[in-house]
Amino acid sequence: MRGRHAVVVGGSLSGLLAAYVLADHADTVTIVERDRYPDGPEHRAGLPQDRHTHVLLESGRQALDRLLPGVMDELRGHGAPAIGMPDELLHWQAGRWYRRTPATLRFVSASRPLVDWVVRRRVLADPRIRLVDGTKVTGLVGDADRVRGVRLRARGAGRAGEEPGTLAADLVLDASGRSSRAPGWLTELGAEPAHEERIDTGLAYATRFYRAGANVGAPFRGVYIVPDATQPYGGLILPMEGDRWTVLLSGLRGCEPPTDDAGFRAFADHLPHPVFGEWIDKAEPLGPAHGYRSTANVRRRYDRPGRRPAGFLAAGEALCAFNPVYGQGMTVAALSALALREALDDTRRVPTTRRVQRALCATVRPPWNISAGGDRLLPTALGNATAVRAVDRPGTWYMSRVVRRATGDPVVGAAFRAMTGLVVPPSALFAPAVARAVLLRPEPQAPVEPPMRPEEGGER
Repeated sequence: MRGRHAVVVGGSLSGLLAAYVLADHADTVTIVERDRYPDGPEHRAGLPQDRHTHVLLESGRQALDRLLPGVMDELRGHGAPAIGMPDELLHWQAGRWYRRTPATLRFVSASRPLVDWVVRRRVLADPRIRLVDGTKVTGLVGDADRVRGVRLRARGAGRAGEEPGTLAADLVLDASGRSSRAPGWLTELGAEPAHEERIDTGLAYATRFYRAGANVGAPFRGVYIVPDATQPYGGLILPMEGDRWTVLLSGLRGCEPPTDDAGFRAFADHLPHPVFGEWIDKAEPLGPAHGYRSTANVRRRYDRPGRRPAGFLAAGEALCAFNPVYGQGMTVAALSALALREALDDTRRVPTTRRVQRALCATVRPPWNISAGGDRLLPTALGNATAVRAVDRPGTWYMSRVVRRATGDPVVGAAFRAMTGLVVPPSALFAPAVARAVLLRPEPQAPVEPPMRPEEGGER
């Protein structure tokens, strides 16, 4: 792509990181963002999820530092907490609490506005990258064989009536999120949109920010309650920068959490232990609760055959959107940018559109298997990808044993966390030491009450 122009549709985390990678392979990269960025780490209307809990998983921390060396130090400098699992969390899953054995990995629980702002400053400091904000992409320019640019329309007061324009490009990467309009754009060119797989449990969640209040000094740094087929309620309490905490409550279809003060607090009483509500009672709310309901898993199969133009790629949630309750979004954005870089840097192969797109699709496959694989087992799941095939049933049975044993067996727990943290592939759960514990040993004891102190050697 040397000497050419690339356009990235959407300036969220996925788009920013993709633009940074593309800048090493094009003379100019233009990010077209319909929103206007705030001056600092503040909320913005175009990113409704930024008022909710976000985490950067272990593999996301590593990937982001590989892409932007030193960025994790910068986030820590702004107060972004790193939480050790399982020693620093009260974690309830499969009807039991996890033992608080020494941490085997860590995740970062910074706010989404902080992460975006830190990354945005680094990316936009590159003179090869330019930003066109307050502008909406309304379609693609080209034909079914090749994309040659995008159509634009200005947004905002005094600009919405401006005539649409075009922006020529040799490559267009769609990072516009789960509401991507690319299927329609491709159809307009005479090309084929990708087949969509969808699993929607109807899960909804509400988030509120707090000061710790009388919880200061509590012997844990978070509470994590995971819903399942028999228990539809979930919750998450985590610290974030600025001496604030984020509290998230979730429920499956028919059990959605309210956002009014009394209703939000009362909903916490549905959780399987009062420790969650007791924490809220001692904390100081910093504002209202905000709700969110767009939580379906949606994967667009750009890796499958179909007539699609050269010069068009999809990444981020425009390619694969996950149920946000799994906390994979920011991590997958970083991992996808690494995959894009590796595909473009590979001197052994010509980086055709199809080859690069397949690399991006391969990157989202493990997190899709985690989030979609878990959600399709829930009783409220709807969609065209909810069926559990006969070939999948042995794996589902094995995974149910993993989840039960992970709470009380440190070996199984470490492997399970590494897999869900996207550090290792699911095949790691079949390593000999893990398989022996899962298949041959009796189910280990696990706490039936929240373990209020880490086990020996677990404190850091």
